[in-house]
Amino acid sequence: MTRLILLRHGQSEANLKTWFAGHSDPHLTELGLEQAQRAADYLAANEHIDLILASDLYRATETALPTARLLGLPVHPTPGFREIYAGVWEGMRFSDLIAAYPDGMKTWIHDLANARPAEGESVAELFVRVTAALDRVARENDGKTVLIATHWTPIRAMICHAMRQDHTHISDYPKPFNASIHILGYDKGTYTIEQMNVVEHLNGLLPKSITE
Repeated sequence: MTRLILLRHGQSEANLKTWFAGHSDPHLTELGLEQAQRAADYLAANEHIDLILASDLYRATETALPTARLLGLPVHPTPGFREIYAGVWEGMRFSDLIAAYPDGMKTWIHDLANARPAEGESVAELFVRVTAALDRVARENDGKTVLIATHWTPIRAMICHAMRQDHTHISDYPKPFNASIHILGYDKGTYTIEQMNVVEHLNGLLPKSITE
């Protein structure tokens, strides 16, 4: 059996300033760095982690680094776990996006499964990319516990996939908080969900944003 610990990145500058990050590369805020450290302390105390992977975007790798330092493990950048590519939406404030792309943002907010940022990657395409990366990691690490530091939309896709559903059900599961922990099991092609949206380690450092 493979255990897969999904860790959403801590608060980023994009979260703080309410703009759509996508593949752009903001760093964590001071709060985000503290959230990452709290997650590291919790994971080091409660889990035996064998391998650490992270989206190769700063906000994910910076979230994984405190755990890596505590455990003496490297962080392996893994582009398959990147956030959605948002095309021309990247770096735009959500308020400006609503004004400039009202139909696209309405779909993003109310019908995520059918969303596609302008000139960007669709949620359906992200689902294929992320779940393929997850399946590969799960198959190749039998008997291990793998930490994956990633993002809002990929975590929702992976949980949906673990429930044996396609991307059309991506909105059925809770939105992951910054620095939240989600644990999946994988055995002989079948996933199970152990925990979702664990935030007890944040001890009052709950995020101000749950957007991507």
